[in-house]
Amino acid sequence: MTVVLDKVSKSFGAVKVLHDLSLEVQDGEFLVLLGASGSGKSTALRMIAGLETVSEGTIHISGRDVTNELPKNRDVAMVFQSYALYPHKTVAENIGYPLKIRRLARADMEAQVRDVAQQVQLDELLDRYPKELSGGQRQRVALARAMVRRPAVFLMDEPLSNLDAKLRGHMRAELKHMQHELGITTIYVTHDQVEAMTLAHRVALLEGGRLQQLATPRAIYEDPENLFVAQFIGSPPMNVAHGTLEGGTFIVGDDRVATGGSETVRNAVIGLRAEDCRVVAPSEGQLHAKLFANELIGDHTLVTAKLGEDTLSIKASKDFEAGFDEAIGIAFDPDKIYLFDKDTGARIDRRG
Repeated sequence: MTVVLDKVSKSFGAVKVLHDLSLEVQDGEFLVLLGASGSGKSTALRMIAGLETVSEGTIHISGRDVTNELPKNRDVAMVFQSYALYPHKTVAENIGYPLKIRRLARADMEAQVRDVAQQVQLDELLDRYPKELSGGQRQRVALARAMVRRPAVFLMDEPLSNLDAKLRGHMRAELKHMQHELGITTIYVTHDQVEAMTLAHRVALLEGGRLQQLATPRAIYEDPENLFVAQFIGSPPMNVAHGTLEGGTFIVGDDRVATGGSETVRNAVIGLRAEDCRVVAPSEGQLHAKLFANELIGDHTLVTAKLGEDTLSIKASKDFEAGFDEAIGIAFDPDKIYLFDKDTGARIDRRG
């Protein structure tokens, strides 16, 4: 089922927290709304669910205008960060509660509960209470309760944020497989870019209540539309160095880097991904820096270098060793350069 937001805005009094958000979620798509706290992502999700009113614009689900519909009439199921389980009900009773409200026959309800519990590997835990479950198990109960309704759309508000790192990784894989198997349109809110990049068919990155970019994870990583997107996506974030662009030559300190363009920008920023940089002898680098620190991560060493006031990260081999404040060169393929206007944040060199 499709979900369409057309120029949707939300204001709380005089404060506008969401500005003209337009996007279309395709049938069966897993769309992630990504952004930092206060970016407007949860507000957008709550408006789709009907838990917040829309100040401007419209929302359509499966071609039907639901902008002013009650939540119960929207055919959506929401999974909250807190799971919102009933502590006095068993796992089976929690999962079956939406069916009980519909007054489904007991035998049918029990069959559907068993079926969905098996899908999320809870069939051995149906008689337990939430307090007897682990965080991951409680999260699966919340998912099963949403699944048993067979909604047109799943809405998920940071459902993995209360889990430890190892369990989050496991549940990401389960969620992705489950959504693929069910084929239900899913809109998922998170501040965690790893969740966004691993789960989503497409990512909608929000900042300050405005949509910054809507694209596949690969496109949003490899072809960011502006400086904010470039620095938000990636771990470590994209390296940036501040300088001047003069006729297609980027100048930072005594270094001059040919960019292949012809633009002149007074306050320019060059961007480079850590994996696209190499630590070389000073005589061989396009940029010249001092080593600030190096950290053995396991399969690689993360080198931190200082270039003027800017800090750059480079992924080197796991055998890399160098001393503090040692002069190093940073080499890279000119095709891997990103250029931005510092004043506007706009991308200068959009690739074809």
